[in-house]
Amino acid sequence: MEKGGKRWRLKYRFDGKEKLRSYGSYPTVTLADARRRRDADRRLLAEGVDPADRERAAVAERRAVEASRSSTFRAVAEEWLKDVHAPNVVPAHAERSESRLKRLVFPFVGEQSIAEIEAPQILEVLRRIEAAERVETCRRVRTLVSQIFRFAIVTGRAQRDPCGDLRGALKVPKVRHRPAVTDPVELAGLLRAIEGYQG
Repeated sequence: MEKGGKRWRLKYRFDGKEKLRSYGSYPTVTLADARRRRDADRRLLAEGVDPADRERAAVAERRAVEASRSSTFRAVAEEWLKDVHAPNVVPAHAERSESRLKRLVFPFVGEQSIAEIEAPQILEVLRRIEAAERVETCRRVRTLVSQIFRFAIVTGRAQRDPCGDLRGALKVPKVRHRPAVTDPVELAGLLRAIEGYQG
């Protein structure tokens, strides 16, 4: 505040204690705004309510709403993608992970509080992927979701990772064994090709 500036204030007593409310400084807060806020505080005092307590309660409620918004699965996942995942992988991998979450997970549990999501909900999301015969994608999405839950636990927004409860509930990808090169002539050709590879 500049020297000699004016501040709008209300001095009052509540429960035998003198208190002071400040509404801002002139010209930022106009006389009409200051009077409107003063009149609202006087009405609260007439009802036996301390205006400062009412304001503190309103601020606490706003903070709780903001905290619940920042604790949705989508919010935690986006924070994890930006702060943890993207800096540690190549850009193409980070984009693939983000795309999978946006297409396959967010539409079903994205707006839910991460602390309230249980294993059956995650299983339902993964079963949709599995039903499309995308077993490997299902496994990768489960890993992504588990990493996000672990990040939520570390940041104090979840108590546990429900993905651990899904062990044995999903299809296992079929392993396809590749035949080994057993002919000495073919093996020699393979080794020369490997040695000469310049890529």
